[in-house]
Amino acid sequence: MSAKASSKIIVVRKVVAGHDEEHGGAWKVAYADFVTAMMALFIVLWLLSASEKVQKAVGGYFRDPTGRGRQTGTTTSGVGETLTLNQNQLQQLREKLEQALKQTPIFQNLQKQVRIMITAEGLRIDLLETQHGVFFETGNPKPTVAGKDLLQLLSAELMKVPNKVAIEGHTDSTPYGSSDYSNWELSADRANAARRILNENGLAETRISQVRGFADQRLLLKNDPSNPSNRRISIIVRNVGLDEQEETSAEANPTHQANEDSPTKPNSAASGKN
Repeated sequence: MSAKASSKIIVVRKVVAGHDEEHGGAWKVAYADFVTAMMALFIVLWLLSASEKVQKAVGGYFRDPTGRGRQTGTTTSGVGETLTLNQNQLQQLREKLEQALKQTPIFQNLQKQVRIMITAEGLRIDLLETQHGVFFETGNPKPTVAGKDLLQLLSAELMKVPNKVAIEGHTDSTPYGSSDYSNWELSADRANAARRILNENGLAETRISQVRGFADQRLLLKNDPSNPSNRRISIIVRNVGLDEQEETSAEANPTHQANEDSPTKPNSAASGKN
């Protein structure tokens, strides 16, 4: 046998490891973590330099991302918990008001003219007028003796709760008989007169958040627009935190809020009284 035939041929094959398959994605994970950390850092730095109201707004979002708190008038204590506490508080106030009114001699003749109910905004107290006037002189923003007495009683009860208070004035659809004084002025002046009486009897001015005049735009009896019950003063004990949420919303969208709060145009004058 020849030497050439007896020799063995050895073939060496080098296998190159696939580094891209094993470690190719690791740098992407590390880079994503780095970007996330930088974003968090920038957000923290921005919040530190932002105003207190912006910080509260951002914090409120994380506490209530669904936005239910804005709908129910809750605060940062939690949507369900705060709403329950607030409703219980308003219900207790309603019961106390009804008891206090029943003990008032003048209320015996006025119980059909006072309506107390809990709404989405809070506890609403409606003082309904009659054809001859009960709480305000007919066609006049001046309160009657009965109106002053009842507002004085309400002021004493409202002082016992911390809620903000809004006051509304409403008229029926009969236009006020003056060329320079319409239903708009009359409804606003009556609401403002009620505010003064509440303040004079102990309710702090800071507790009054809104005074509104709606004229005949929010009738209580839409099917009977000239009914005297449409003439009324409404005192609303607002849900806790509702004013703060509206203020934050106005700052976040001032143009939209300005359109909502624009002054209402007066009605054309005609004959009649409210």
